[in-house]
Amino acid sequence: MAVDDPTEKAAHIRHLLATEREAVRENTSHFNRERYRASAEYEGYEELRSRAREIKEDAIERLPELVETVRESVEANGGTVYVADDAADANRYVEEVVRDQGDTVVKSKSMTTEEIDLNEALEAAGADVYETDLGEFVVQVADEAPSHIVGPSLHKSSDDIAALFNAHFDPEEPLSTAEELTEFARDYLGDRIVEADVGVTGANFVLAESGTITLVTNEGNARKVAATPDTHVAVAGIEKLLPSIEELGPFTELIARAATGQDVPQYLSMLTPPSDSPSLDFDDPTTPLSEQGSENREFHLVLLDNGRTAMRDDPELRETLYCIRCGACANSCANFQQVGGHAFGGETYTGGIATGWEAGVEGLDTAAEFNDLCTGCSRCVNACPVEIDIPWINTVVRDRVNRNGDEGQFDHLVEGLTPDAEPGGMDLGKRFFGNFETAAKLGSATAPLSNWLAKSGPVRAGMERALGIDRRRDLPRFERETFRDWFEARGGALVSADEATREAVVYPDLYTNYVRPERGRAAVRVLEALSVRVQVPDVPSSGRAPLSQGMVATADAKASRVFGALAEHLDAGRDVVVVEPSDLAMFRREYEKFLPEASHERLSENSYEVVEYVFGLLENGGDAEALAGPDADDPGVAYHSHCQQRTLGAAAHTEAVLDRLGYDVVLSEAECCGMAGSFGYKRDYYELSMAVGEELATEFGGAHEGRRVVASGTSCLDQLDDLLERKPAHPVELLDPARR
Repeated sequence: MAVDDPTEKAAHIRHLLATEREAVRENTSHFNRERYRASAEYEGYEELRSRAREIKEDAIERLPELVETVRESVEANGGTVYVADDAADANRYVEEVVRDQGDTVVKSKSMTTEEIDLNEALEAAGADVYETDLGEFVVQVADEAPSHIVGPSLHKSSDDIAALFNAHFDPEEPLSTAEELTEFARDYLGDRIVEADVGVTGANFVLAESGTITLVTNEGNARKVAATPDTHVAVAGIEKLLPSIEELGPFTELIARAATGQDVPQYLSMLTPPSDSPSLDFDDPTTPLSEQGSENREFHLVLLDNGRTAMRDDPELRETLYCIRCGACANSCANFQQVGGHAFGGETYTGGIATGWEAGVEGLDTAAEFNDLCTGCSRCVNACPVEIDIPWINTVVRDRVNRNGDEGQFDHLVEGLTPDAEPGGMDLGKRFFGNFETAAKLGSATAPLSNWLAKSGPVRAGMERALGIDRRRDLPRFERETFRDWFEARGGALVSADEATREAVVYPDLYTNYVRPERGRAAVRVLEALSVRVQVPDVPSSGRAPLSQGMVATADAKASRVFGALAEHLDAGRDVVVVEPSDLAMFRREYEKFLPEASHERLSENSYEVVEYVFGLLENGGDAEALAGPDADDPGVAYHSHCQQRTLGAAAHTEAVLDRLGYDVVLSEAECCGMAGSFGYKRDYYELSMAVGEELATEFGGAHEGRRVVASGTSCLDQLDDLLERKPAHPVELLDPARR
């Protein structure tokens, strides 16, 4: 799926953008929109997610016990359980079963059998293997890897599939419509199911207490495959075990909603095999049951380890085992929506959670091939039905890749190593972006010379060769007078303690301080207009930059320094106001990994996005008249919120404040700008970054052309600078009393 040669990565992405983008984007975006609808309409959805996570946490903790329980229950039912150590072990066992029963195998959707390459193993042993779900059948005929956990062929349009089937099967009448394709596949595969000797399925969940296999599908073929042949083999990872049917309920409510936005799955099959009930004659279902099929059926449950026990013992990868394979992380990911799993995936698994799976079952080298496509935007955080912290898994795997898999790679989490603990052989581009604070300080101190040099052709060519920074992307322009310099030069706080209704510090994040100080100045003036006594302390950058590059040790050290610098202000009862949403996300989310629980809670509970803070002030009696509103001929505002700002639930406050002040606001329908911090600067990903941003550019340059463009995040502002002729601004700049 992925390309391991860095020099070919950009070309591979360009190829997928040209050939698969349209179908992938249409299908994943549809799934994502439907998920929003289905989750919003289901009362108690968030509580259900929390309950599902609790169940998975408990099940993974009790995994050895559950394996023994399911062995006892299946054997009591007359079936067999085999626990396979790895892929070769599992394939050997299934080969022996097939050899004893015949040579024709029908299968229904199973990513676990994709993981172990079961089809290839059985075919090498002389068996005929037929995938029976339409998506799997399509990629089998095309001899391609699946591009999605749920929709393996979603990278193909109906026209693509028609051309494939017509060329491969040469039907008497060419196939063209979706209905014709489906009917052809149904008839062709129905015959294979009836004639098959062995049926192989996966299992979405396995109930240990009863030995029940639960299959969730959009097609009925899984039931046919499990019930029609005389032998049924279910292959499932050991993580699929749940204690009993009592724990199943939350997952049956969540999985279809998370995967495709369906309120209920089309087929929910619960089988406690081996079943005594004979199979149906599909062509003549009226035939008496006594004349249909055999009652002497075999059942084999193959439980696969293949690295899962090691993942369970790994504190960073353990969460991966909570995954229920719904694909919501892929559907919600802007990068995946453009290129699909043939870029954003490994040997088997695709999407955000793929990094954890591939690192666990294949190894770091495989995960490294696509790990950088996760930008840490956190859109998948609220999408995951079991609340897996997918961005963190991607980050720690990136850290391990940086360290080339060295043992002790996470010792810094307990020993508090300094940034010097980062590996010396790490990619230079990542090291540069991870230490951008140093470059920003130097660039600001030497501006405008630094800005002039950064525009020169030889310098850009050198940066592209050495650091992988695409020369087509405009670089940040450093300001000689930093935000903190401006604040000190004006004499510090202008609102006296007696006049103040509240006290706050405006956090001087990396970009606000060195690149976009105008938004910091606006934030100070807005807060002062609402009677807030403001300070701008000398505080290091949050660690967002190094964390994005997988430099966990550096981010850890930064977190401690930031909290140390802000602790005195928290002690004094001051609020922490943050202009950059990605830094607020550090304080509220990622610092939980680095700081003691009490310290993290103090900082998290007292930190606010700047317009979120303004909203609170206005709600508590602040004078809206003190802020700038629209002019009489104001063209209106087109507003794009930051991904992490939305994850934190802080985006709606900006719209509310602008509305309150009288601005005519429209929100962007595009969910992501595509810049994602350093991602959009990198040569390998420039085309992908611009492809993601295309939707936003079309919207703001079309239907909303003429409106004032505002965006909350640095990445969004940088991308919009490149996409549009109109210069965008931060929302707080619209509120600035200095505008009046």
